[in-house]
Amino acid sequence: MTNQLLQKLVEMRGIETHYVDAWGNPAVISEASQAKLLQALGYEIGNESVIAEQLETEIAMVWSKPLDPVSVIRTTDERYFRLRLPLPQVNETYNVTITEETGETHTFNVIAVDHDLLNVGEVDDLEFHEYAIPITVELPLGYHQLSVSFETTDIATMRLIMAPPACYQPDVVESGNKQWGLSVQLYCLRSETNWGIGDFSDLTTLVTQAGALGAGFIGLNPIHALYPSNPEACSPYGPSSRRWLNFLYIDVTAMPCFDSDSVQKVVNSADFQARLQYVRQTEFVDYSAVTELKMAALKPLFDAYYNAYLTKNTKQNRAFKSFIKVGGESLQMLATYDAMQEYLQASGKEAWGWPVFPAEWQDFHNDAVAKFARQHKHRITFYLFLQWQAAEQLDQANQAAVDAGMGIGIYRDLAVGVSEGSAEIWGNKDLYCTGASVGAPPDVLGPLGQNWGLPPMDPAMLFEQGYQPIIDLFDSNMQSSGALRIDHVMGLLRLWWVSKGDHAKAGGYVYYPIEDLLAILALESHRHQAMVIGEDLGTVPEEIRQTLCDNGVFSYRVFFFEKAKDGGFYSPSHYPVQSMATLTTHDMPTLIGYWHCLDLELGKQLQLYTDDAVLQTLYDSRHEDKQAILDSLHGHGHADNSIGRHVSDVGMTRNLNHALQTHMSYGSSTLLSLQLEDWLEMDKPVNVPGTFKEYPNWRRKLSRNLGDIFKDPDIQALAARIEQGRRAASR
Repeated sequence: MTNQLLQKLVEMRGIETHYVDAWGNPAVISEASQAKLLQALGYEIGNESVIAEQLETEIAMVWSKPLDPVSVIRTTDERYFRLRLPLPQVNETYNVTITEETGETHTFNVIAVDHDLLNVGEVDDLEFHEYAIPITVELPLGYHQLSVSFETTDIATMRLIMAPPACYQPDVVESGNKQWGLSVQLYCLRSETNWGIGDFSDLTTLVTQAGALGAGFIGLNPIHALYPSNPEACSPYGPSSRRWLNFLYIDVTAMPCFDSDSVQKVVNSADFQARLQYVRQTEFVDYSAVTELKMAALKPLFDAYYNAYLTKNTKQNRAFKSFIKVGGESLQMLATYDAMQEYLQASGKEAWGWPVFPAEWQDFHNDAVAKFARQHKHRITFYLFLQWQAAEQLDQANQAAVDAGMGIGIYRDLAVGVSEGSAEIWGNKDLYCTGASVGAPPDVLGPLGQNWGLPPMDPAMLFEQGYQPIIDLFDSNMQSSGALRIDHVMGLLRLWWVSKGDHAKAGGYVYYPIEDLLAILALESHRHQAMVIGEDLGTVPEEIRQTLCDNGVFSYRVFFFEKAKDGGFYSPSHYPVQSMATLTTHDMPTLIGYWHCLDLELGKQLQLYTDDAVLQTLYDSRHEDKQAILDSLHGHGHADNSIGRHVSDVGMTRNLNHALQTHMSYGSSTLLSLQLEDWLEMDKPVNVPGTFKEYPNWRRKLSRNLGDIFKDPDIQALAARIEQGRRAASR
């Protein structure tokens, strides 16, 4: 009996019991894993009567609410909303009011029983009916409110979202012009002017110079807010908040008041200049040293700016206050978190995240946190100011991309989650299930499965909150950009949850309301005129790829994974048109690293393989793959006679490097993304999946200064060949 009740809960909460793995084989999620996922969702499962009571409570809560918290409708859908009433009330006349975003209202009366009956339920011996009530008024795209009243009493209100059928596509894409661009980790950029880490001024230079060579976009790593007081937590995929920006990308020298005496005294000191020289010359980004440098200048800079503009009614003060108002609670929460973490660290206390904050500070909404905010208002304003300046500089970089004639411009990357100690969870703890983590089942990239340490959102709570958290994420990450790449886009359908303490392979899938989430994505896409790319690698149900395609989301096709059953590589000319193609990613070796098996050698050093037999199998497979690549290049006429035909005789040369990139440029994918590291013929990877401190992930810089790269005749020639291939593929 208990098992039957648990299975009912499992089904109700969207926990998958069976799936098809990355190799196409049927797989089962154990009952033990299912039970643990229910616990992570907040259920008690050890007692049969408690389980039954929880089920009854869940069902009663649904029927007790006349309206859902939110309803999402496409312009192409039948327009109606669900109304639930006790049987004795279904013959009454109710007033419905729809208030548009603009404030315009529409009202009409309904008698529920006159419309289609959808469901019948019973709670405490009282029968309830659910009806489909037609919406007969025309509504624009957007976020509206629908309320139902009886006589003079309001009985329920819900959010009503009107969305387009698919995501936005820019004119350059709709006209069939195939685009190419460069993907880069922003922090990797070297320049003679930055402070040891790539910044938004470097990004402005990059889009301008790449645009001049014909590039249609620059793709970035996630540039989400990290931890100012814990700079070594530097993974862009484990942020503190996905709505806000990493202040380290600010170019301090481009900020107003940088020329003030107090700032210049700091930056012109011998000690500061020596440290600046050090952070510029290091092979890897020294996040702690960079943070110390920037903070040393930003503190007096903010004081100068505050005294000059923020103590009086200036246009700067009005713009700043407007930014704060639009940012709302989320922005205040992040600034408070950053100030609080800084305060605790300065006091010598544990401060890595909110779980180790003092008990009264472990929730943003506690009175003690409000008291702290009042007492440290100036410091919190400092962190608000940093977010404002970061947003301003990013917007300037995006405008530079537009001015450079880029068809798409900057494309941003939305990480799949935030780390457990993040400000985002601190500010909305009801939404996140901290007893679990997002990851992936065993697949090609991670044969043992992956656990990313990112607590997942509770899909039921997301629904209860009217999808506002996901709206905010899409909205903020489409700011100042022409495209958004969604990391692990499968998360819109299902996420692999791993219970805390379990191995990644012992996890299970939890489903999300994909149709609603895709509709919201399409709405925000049109509002921001930003196209959407979904990273659909790993364990991907085939039907979801079609769903994403129908919704205007571009697929993500990595050359090295596009293999036929006979071991050969698909021609890029056979890739879906609605896709972005690439040779490698930030989780893979560079072209030199791949060809010379440096990633396998590194994996052995880092003890990533269970035994030598596994490693030898990988070497053998790589040898076969490289031969198939040579066959494909020669077969398509994209390798000249300087490139041999037999893998045992061919090393990675500049000609082979360029041949591979040129080969991709003639493909059918609308978008082609190339790694700047491969233009520079670098060998070290950005990130080694499955490692934490064993390898300096997210730190490696580019090998050359940005000012020199695009002056190189060989790079100019490569860009010309890619541009030629893209034009040919567009015909």
